[in-house]
Amino acid sequence: MNELFKDLKIIELAGVLAGPSVGLFFSELGANVVKIENSKTNGDVTRTWKLKTEDAKNLYSAYYWSINTGKTVLMLDLTLENDLNKLYELTKDADIIITNYKKGDDTKLKVDYTTLTRIKSDLIYANINGFGDESERIAFDLILQAESGFMYMNGEPNSKPTKMPVALIDLLAGHQLKEAILVALIKKLKTGKGSKISVSLFDSALASLANQGTNWLIANHLPKQTGSLHPNIAPYGEIFETKDGHLITFAIGNNKQFLNLCEIIEFKGLAKETKFSNNQNRVTNRHELYNILYNYIKPFLFKNIYKLCIDNEVPIGKIRTLKEVFELDEAKKLLINTPIKNQTITTVKGNVFKIE
Repeated sequence: MNELFKDLKIIELAGVLAGPSVGLFFSELGANVVKIENSKTNGDVTRTWKLKTEDAKNLYSAYYWSINTGKTVLMLDLTLENDLNKLYELTKDADIIITNYKKGDDTKLKVDYTTLTRIKSDLIYANINGFGDESERIAFDLILQAESGFMYMNGEPNSKPTKMPVALIDLLAGHQLKEAILVALIKKLKTGKGSKISVSLFDSALASLANQGTNWLIANHLPKQTGSLHPNIAPYGEIFETKDGHLITFAIGNNKQFLNLCEIIEFKGLAKETKFSNNQNRVTNRHELYNILYNYIKPFLFKNIYKLCIDNEVPIGKIRTLKEVFELDEAKKLLINTPIKNQTITTVKGNVFKIE
């Protein structure tokens, strides 16, 4: 499958995370992805986004490698005629252009849709922006998390609004752009014509609000900070501690799962009490339920309750550090080791689906 798009040539004019994540998607599937970085600014800004523990002299950061392996990097200053012509030459046999310019910047640099389709008429030109085609606002994931309601909902009760630790809006917009490009490729196969694609981070964020959006639009419920708790399901997201100090959580989606949990903790009668007998009642009385479950779960060793829950189809999860995550056999299968000059870097596969 990693040769699926071996005949596809993509020019990536995008920087940071959202656009490059799309380039990575196609690169992992065999496409020739040429990443153009600005030589005037020493390349993609994420090269400089280094942790305290990283070598300041290294040309790359760990952040940069999360979405830029497998690409051919070319340093160009598109304000210089010679460098711009190099891009135009590359465009002659390109299939897809990925950009993340805000309004007007593409025209100033002479890499807009109209200009590049004069060179290659059937190009698929795909742009990610922050707040829509007509907005000139600079967009970073944090700003989109704030503007789209995610930060307001995220965090523990009475805490300050909290950003998610992953740039989720960037990644969601990247997925939207991938899907649009794949649709455009199908269109091109049928008609021979290219496409102009546009996706905004704001639209991608709102489209991903899912049940939280409809909780407001339909049920007039304004989602607030509830930590990991699910507003529609209980117990779901409450955190429990085992006898040996491990933190676990449950996602109890139906009455059968709740009954099985009650049997595991040897309190079968709990599921028969009216205030806990169905999901809506459990949501209403979730704080009382939490205190009861906490006291019954606390005497268990982690390995024992974890196995019992898995064997009895009770959705249980251990709250793991990333160190613990990447020690799992399932996680090790997703790691890619890439030789880069005098070192080998380890990253996680971007594409984890299977096609037969």
